[in-house]
Amino acid sequence: MVKAAFSHVTTWVFDLDNTLYPPQARLFDQIEVRMTQFVMDALGVDRAQADRLRKQYWHQYGTTLAGLMREHDVDPGPYLTDVHDISLDHLEQDADLRARIADLPGRRIVYTNGCAPYAERVLGARGLAGLFDAVYGVEHAGFLPKPERAAFETVFASDGTDTLRAAMFEDDQRNLAAPHAMGMRTVHVAPEPHGADHIHHHTDDLGAFLKTVA
Repeated sequence: MVKAAFSHVTTWVFDLDNTLYPPQARLFDQIEVRMTQFVMDALGVDRAQADRLRKQYWHQYGTTLAGLMREHDVDPGPYLTDVHDISLDHLEQDADLRARIADLPGRRIVYTNGCAPYAERVLGARGLAGLFDAVYGVEHAGFLPKPERAAFETVFASDGTDTLRAAMFEDDQRNLAAPHAMGMRTVHVAPEPHGADHIHHHTDDLGAFLKTVA
């Protein structure tokens, strides 16, 4: 029974992008355009090379930013401000999702590979502002990205999260491996299921899933 599997959970950790809003919103289409432009400007390369590096660093390091920092000593502050300067006009408020999250017992936090100010903007656009006890961005992990275990350990230590009594909701299955190893309940939020051993549950409808566990 799904509800029983979450009966011990006192901290609920949510990724942001494509988790607390549907992937159909395609915010990352905007972000990727800005990432590519930033790489072009920072490294003095053409668009094709910048696009290739953006994808390569995402696969190799977990985020494009991590690759830029490690390979080119890029300052993360301007990068995070620039790439997240996107329109949220087409995001819709979701009163049902808000109610489902509000019903969860214990602490509710957001942890994203984006920056916290961007996360706050998205939460506001989705009607989820003021709902979470804390919002953590990549800056709170010392700019280490998920899926690195050290990133999770840094954020959870700061938050005081007992990972043995926590659950993680995330669209990128790579980012559930470390939480699973740390004893968390893992939920893959995505259109298609992934059969990885470190995923306990899958859903393509976060609100409906939360209704079964609260």
